[in-house]
Amino acid sequence: MEIIRRPRRLRGTQAIRDLVHETDLHVSDLIYPVFVVEGENIKEEIPSMPGIYHYSLDTFKDHLKEIADSGVRSIIFFGVPDHKDDVGSGAYDMEGIVQKALRLTKSLYPDLICIADICLCEYTSHGHCGVVDHGKILNDPTLTLLSKAAVSCAKSGADIVAPSDMMDGRIGHMRRALDEAGCEDTLIMAYSIKYASAFYGPFRQAADSAPAFGDRKTYQMDWRNKKEALVEAMLDVEEGADILMVKPALAYLDIVKTISDHFNLPLCTYSVSGEYSLMKAAALNGWVDEKSIVMESMTAMKRAGAKMIITYYALDIARWLKEEQ
Repeated sequence: MEIIRRPRRLRGTQAIRDLVHETDLHVSDLIYPVFVVEGENIKEEIPSMPGIYHYSLDTFKDHLKEIADSGVRSIIFFGVPDHKDDVGSGAYDMEGIVQKALRLTKSLYPDLICIADICLCEYTSHGHCGVVDHGKILNDPTLTLLSKAAVSCAKSGADIVAPSDMMDGRIGHMRRALDEAGCEDTLIMAYSIKYASAFYGPFRQAADSAPAFGDRKTYQMDWRNKKEALVEAMLDVEEGADILMVKPALAYLDIVKTISDHFNLPLCTYSVSGEYSLMKAAALNGWVDEKSIVMESMTAMKRAGAKMIITYYALDIARWLKEEQ
């Protein structure tokens, strides 16, 4: 039988497959999310996210060493405060839990890249990402508070601020506020395309940030839309974002590919809590091989065009990559 092209020749051995493979996942691509809480001697597993914990600052010191030793270079911080109010004042308090965690991290491991998630939902009594007036989430008054939060985190040591609120105009407002505060070198990683997704469920337990009324569909994107993602990304580029993001990841790889193809800024994607919990639950039940399914999924995100990935599996992936060396 005459067959001129035999693609299987390129798959014949592991050595050949390694020689011709197209996509790599590196430890430097990984961003590890952490949840810090007020109090002492706290290391509490999050029930819906096995293997992920709440840390008070004293126990977080040990976890920081684990992160640094793993080779993971980047951390994104989420705070769970003791006090919440209508305007989310803990988000921009210089003695807020994230601000203290940033200072602690930079004092111990100054070379770690510290990213501060900027939003109000964890800090507001109503659980929404903006100022609320008679049940309506107000856009423009929220921008001032978000910018205050960004400046406070930048002054506490954040290398990157990452606004996740999805308010209109927040990137430009935040860029001006950072520059005026002398934080012109602080990067903005914009949650440019953040869908109103059911995949966020476990995170809302982890961050105690479920909305007290309604939902977030008036500000997070409709998951049925694709062209709208181009508009959101374009606006963030015009307003001064340094890095773009698509969130969630696995169900939105078409969006990751589209944004990667249309914009030249570095692109991040967030493999969110629901993705983690689904894979973790299947692995704990013996239904899938955990390492294989995680590495396949993360490589798909890179293949779609993401330069960096926020993932709760970051420390595991770092270990698996070391084992393969």
